[in-house]
Formats: sequence, C-alpha cells, structure tokens
Amino acid sequence: MRKLLNTLYVLSPNAYLQKDGENVVVRIEDKECFRIPIINIEAIISFSYLGASPGLMNLCTHYGVSLSFHTPQGRYIGSLEGEVRGNVLLRRTQFRYADDETMSAYYAVAFIAGKIANQRSVLGRFLRDHHPEDNITGQIQEVMRQLKILIQTLSRRSTRAEVMGVEGTAAQLYFGVFNYLVLNNDFSFNGRSKRPPKDAINTLLSLFYTMLSHDVRSALNSVGLDPYVGFLHTDRPGRP
Repeated sequence: MRKLLNTLYVLSPNAYLQKDGENVVVRIEDKECFRIPIINIEAIISFSYLGASPGLMNLCTHYGVSLSFHTPQGRYIGSLEGEVRGNVLLRRTQFRYADDETMSAYYAVAFIAGKIANQRSVLGRFLRDHHPEDNITGQIQEVMRQLKILIQTLSRRSTRAEVMGVEGTAAQLYFGVFNYLVLNNDFSFNGRSKRPPKDAINTLLSLFYTMLSHDVRSALNSVGLDPYVGFLHTDRPGRP
C-alpha cells in the first residue's frame, strides 16, 4: 500500500512560494519564514493570492506534488498537477466498473458503510470523552443505534440511488445531533448549509471538506485513478 506523505497548508494571504534547490520556501513580505524538502510532502494547498514561482511549479510536477490554489476565504481556484501516473489498465477497469450499475453499487455500499461507521465513531468518542447530560447522551445513543441499522440495510441496496438515499438519511441523523459536539458557546450549529454556508460552523465544515477533497483527488491521481469517474454520484464535467 502506498504511504501518504504530508500536505503543506499555506494560510497566510500574503505568502509567496518559491524553489530553492530541492526545497519549498515560503516567503512573506520578502522574508523567508518556512522551508521544507520537496521529498517530504505530496501536496501543497495555498490560500494566498500571490501564488508560486514557475520554478516551484516545475519542481512540484517533477516530484509529483500537487499544488492547489484557493482564495484567502477558502474558495477553490485551481490546481497544478503533473502527468497522470499509474497503469492505464487500472483506469480502464475503473471506467468499466463505473458504467456497470451492479459494480458501482457494490463499491458505493462499501464507501458509504465506512462513512456511516465513522459518524458513529465520532459520536461514540464524544460520549466517552465529555460525558454529556443524560438527555443528550440518550439522543446521541439513539442516533448511533439508527446509524448501525442503516449500515446493516446497505447490504440490501443494489442501486446507486438507493445507496444515496441511505447516505442522506445518515447525514440527517448525524447532523441532527452535531450541535451537541460544539462545546464553545460562541458557536452554534442549526443544520448543514452549503453554497453559501450560513454560519461559522458550516463555513469551517465547507473549508475542511474542500481541503479533504483535494487530498483525496491527489491520492487518486498518484496511483493512476481518475478522480472524475466515481461509483456513487453522476458524472459532471469539471467536477471530481
């Protein structure tokens, strides 16, 4: 199994990325503030308008390090990636499976079962670490019970549409108790909202989902899979 390396997140809006030998150098107001050997990372995500030097871009493509640009507010701009790696036979198999409803549903079931299991894990860890009031504990335990049932029902789902229905129900249950997990009284969560997110918690969730999707896409590219061809959602041009 391929070992994943670190991702470098550049959060300063006035940072500029440069190459120095085999190193990535971050400069702010023309002063070096950070450097790291290119061989120690597999992706760079920059939230700066200043961008990166052509030399660094060339270094990234040479070592297969993906370079992604976002606005300081988190909106995705674009990515720089080198040539597609991996076995073309692997991608041909991926395309065949994606066109096969039965195989697509088979993989979608596995992915969504893992997602729901992780949701249960997050809720269970919260109960163990924070011991909330009995009424809150009871609500969270009931959601965990229903999520477990949903995992079991996935084995009887044979189409992608059915799997998406289970995923949606699980998300509704999970986010229904998500506000209990927010321990800072300055923040509150009143339901998931996107495009645009309507509060600070949803803004953070959307930002982290963007960062996570970059890592997943980079990992897929690194082994030769096509991130634009999946097994759950319908293909859309320009959308991984």
